[in-house]
Amino acid sequence: MHKLDVEYARSQFPALKTGFIYGDNAGYSRGSQTVLNVADRIYEYLLNTNAQLGADYSVSAESTRRVMEEAPEVARKLFNAESPDEIVFGASSTINLENLARGMDNDIQAGDEFILTGEHEANAGPWKRLAIRRGAIVKYWTPTPSNPNNPYSVTYKVEELLPLITSKTRILAFAACSNILGTILPIKEIVQAARTAAKEKGAKKLEISVDCVAYAPHRQIDVRDWDVNFCVFSLYKVYGPHISVLYVRMSSLLESVTAITHHFLKVHEKSYKLQPGGPGYELVYGITGVLPYLLSLTPEHNLQASFDAIAAHEQTLVEPVLAFLTSPKQIERGVRIVGEEKAGLTRVPTISFVVVGEKATKSSDIVKVFDKKGGIGIRFGHFYAYSLIDRLEPKIDVDDGVVRISLVHYNTAEEVERVIGVLKEALE
Repeated sequence: MHKLDVEYARSQFPALKTGFIYGDNAGYSRGSQTVLNVADRIYEYLLNTNAQLGADYSVSAESTRRVMEEAPEVARKLFNAESPDEIVFGASSTINLENLARGMDNDIQAGDEFILTGEHEANAGPWKRLAIRRGAIVKYWTPTPSNPNNPYSVTYKVEELLPLITSKTRILAFAACSNILGTILPIKEIVQAARTAAKEKGAKKLEISVDCVAYAPHRQIDVRDWDVNFCVFSLYKVYGPHISVLYVRMSSLLESVTAITHHFLKVHEKSYKLQPGGPGYELVYGITGVLPYLLSLTPEHNLQASFDAIAAHEQTLVEPVLAFLTSPKQIERGVRIVGEEKAGLTRVPTISFVVVGEKATKSSDIVKVFDKKGGIGIRFGHFYAYSLIDRLEPKIDVDDGVVRISLVHYNTAEEVERVIGVLKEALE
């Protein structure tokens, strides 16, 4: 496996030249920094092919090729989907999943059961609203502690999911990686176990929705190997423009989804049936700059090799932060990791913690030290995983939430040292 050339990676992001440390890369509305190749393509599209799609004149034909052929094919590769016709573009993952749920109104019956996690509301809220509209029942797969000495060390366990599955289970929706907990779930194992249990219990139709927003910057997605029906991630978390892509398996697109577009459009066998109004064309084309960047990270020009190199480098970021926060001194201080406490390849560098006990400290007060110091951006809060934070025991203030440090492959060991230095000051 080739080692990631971090200096090369950083050279592709003009924003990093300022020396500011971006430690909020999982941020909801913006996410990671944008690679230069993406910005160049958006700029070039707007200047040279900014025309309505579908006309016969040359500029429209080129615009159509870029938006309707080139971009969906790139997204197909990022998902490892079967066909670009399974790709839906939307302004955000929240909008994409809301449109999907709206498109499934006619296929959900009263009494159907949905199993949800309390992760980012994007992959929970749409299903909850669909359940209300159609009289379905919502159940929750809740995480439990892995360390008896830390009640916040919660993770999702497959054995705690299976008893929730019945003959009426219709939807299972979970995150491949939590934007709070940072643990990568064994997606294929979960899906296989859930499908087996559903079949044994006589469920007529189980469709599975996986939120990969916090997963996609760190690991390769493979919807076919996982055997999922729906999968979503945001390109603005993966070095691209502010747009999201949703995968909908063709069988689900044909059998479960009704078009939510204008009634006269002939889109019954196309993913466009879930794109009312259409997304921003320049942003759709801009995603075509993400794949070349990822492929350029290793000599193999292979996605798996690139993500292997990313994962290996990111462990050098995770390990020192977790080592500091779980040291005896910090445990005595009251620091508690929210999520998995140990580094490893099932852990991404999204690290959340709270400070409790006799010297309890607000998450917002810790972040204020960083803001006052300057040069480093981290945040506090619930990060739209409101239900997850709200269910933690002992209770914490859901609005104050957790302190979250979210790193990606373009962060360096030197930057991590600076982050730890300010953490020491904040926790004195």
